[in-house]
Amino acid sequence: MLDREIDCWVATSDPLIGAPHLVPLSFDWDGASVLLSTSAASPTGRALAARGGVRLGFGRTRDVVMVDGDIEVIEAADLPGDEGDRFAARTGFDPRSLRSRYLYFRVRPTRVQAWREENELAARDVMRGGVWLEG
Repeated sequence: MLDREIDCWVATSDPLIGAPHLVPLSFDWDGASVLLSTSAASPTGRALAARGGVRLGFGRTRDVVMVDGDIEVIEAADLPGDEGDRFAARTGFDPRSLRSRYLYFRVRPTRVQAWREENELAARDVMRGGVWLEG
């Protein structure tokens, strides 16, 4: 799913008042981390920059992958060109070309859950503590 989807749900909370916030963002998966980008001034951008972690949701409610991860904040000028090019090609969106300040956020998974139906809930963890579990 990480290889074929283009958008994911990004769950954050406001760093000042703790209000939850859920938005869809385009992403790129490189096999080890998820790369996101959004305006530095947006509620999501502020929350991602202020917090050390995030929860991402991929797919539909009956076939879902949930990823908890640690965040690395990257200025657009500091993102390696090949990563920016890959992100733009995959998502159809190139934040480097915008006049407003956009940040990139590299999410390194620490926990991954996947399930479709109730019978899969017991074995939904496929990564824990950043280590892939045997299936």
